[in-house]
Amino acid sequence: MSYPKIERKALAVPSSRLSRLSKLGGLASSIAGNVAAEAARQLARGQRPRLDELLLTPANAQKMADKLARMRGAAMKVGQLISMDAGDMLPPELAQILASLRADAHHMPMLQLRRVLSEAWGADWQRRFQKFEIRPIAAASIGQVHRAHTIDGRLVAIKVQYPGVRRSIDSDVDNVAALLRMAGLVPKGIDIAPMLAEAKRQLHEEADYEREGRCLSRFGALLADRPEFLVPELHTDLTTPNVLAMSYLEGEAVDSLETASQAERDRVMTLLIGLLFRELFEFKLMQTDPNFANYRYAPSTQQVILLDFGATRAFPDHFADLYRDLLRAGLAGDGDGVRAVAHRIGFMAPDMPAALERSMLDMLEMSLQPLRHNAPFDFGASDLAMRIRDTGMAMAEDRDHFRIPPMDTLFMQRKFGGIYMLATKLRARVNLRALIEPHL
Repeated sequence: MSYPKIERKALAVPSSRLSRLSKLGGLASSIAGNVAAEAARQLARGQRPRLDELLLTPANAQKMADKLARMRGAAMKVGQLISMDAGDMLPPELAQILASLRADAHHMPMLQLRRVLSEAWGADWQRRFQKFEIRPIAAASIGQVHRAHTIDGRLVAIKVQYPGVRRSIDSDVDNVAALLRMAGLVPKGIDIAPMLAEAKRQLHEEADYEREGRCLSRFGALLADRPEFLVPELHTDLTTPNVLAMSYLEGEAVDSLETASQAERDRVMTLLIGLLFRELFEFKLMQTDPNFANYRYAPSTQQVILLDFGATRAFPDHFADLYRDLLRAGLAGDGDGVRAVAHRIGFMAPDMPAALERSMLDMLEMSLQPLRHNAPFDFGASDLAMRIRDTGMAMAEDRDHFRIPPMDTLFMQRKFGGIYMLATKLRARVNLRALIEPHL
């Protein structure tokens, strides 16, 4: 497994609930201090300060990003989700600061790492390896990855979970949600309780490395007939709830293909979009994390490497059937059918105002356009993503009627959005109609 170079420094992970709560409390106090100081300055100039403008400043966003990056765990993960899910609805400078959370995290100091590995494998764990690289090759919100050679000659990637992550998930999510409410990032009147409950559930699953190992093996089996994809092999003898061991696969960042030929960019995105449709309609199992870092590319074999299956989500049969019905109606130009299925999926609520419903149907219509033509859709030349985003932002301004969609829909749409962003970044041309028709 190949990863980008670590840039952040080693910082111990605060592992007790009290220490993590105190850090978030300190962040809230710091933001409150910034707000009070700026309000005083504006009042002195004869201006009437607005609370939302005082809270949503680059200085406060930078403080939040820095603190969450130092904490790691669920606190940092929630910040990452905000930057991906709400990024288009934030001022550009704030979105850019929070997006820094999607880069490499700080990693554990050597002594803390050794303690974690001793708890997982025993005090003599080093006897298992010819070589274990202490400096990680990647560090993220929940764990960091090391390269190692086992005593029997295997080249492996070892993902080590930060201490205290699992037991701090619930309190981290609650505390960060309270902080976001204070910062004005959560619209008043919006019930985010289902989203918070789902965030906790998913994070508990992501923190169970034995579960991720099973998902890894499952995807390896599902794609055994597709040599274009490469999935790491699980090493069960080294895997525990806090340590995941898998084969190390050499590759490059998938977005490095920006400089590749048009044909190669088209081929890779055709593979990934085709896989997305298989996950939804055939596997009923989807890796829902849209982070580009979950895809690598091996130039020597032209294979796409799939990584990180912690966010794998199983969908019920009826969920795929609903999307199949939506696509059938959309491709047939059946507006009434699209509207009916959109209500069943949860895109629209029964009490949604007519104007807001019309906007939602317009957005669905835009998203269906690339599927209607049996020809390559040029992601790089289209402004469709911007038009869909602008419509979504306009809808979000109606906070009195804004509703969070069902969780299965939300996570599936996030994955679709991430793949669309990657296709746009690579300026790929893909015949979407040819990929979707076999599933309808």
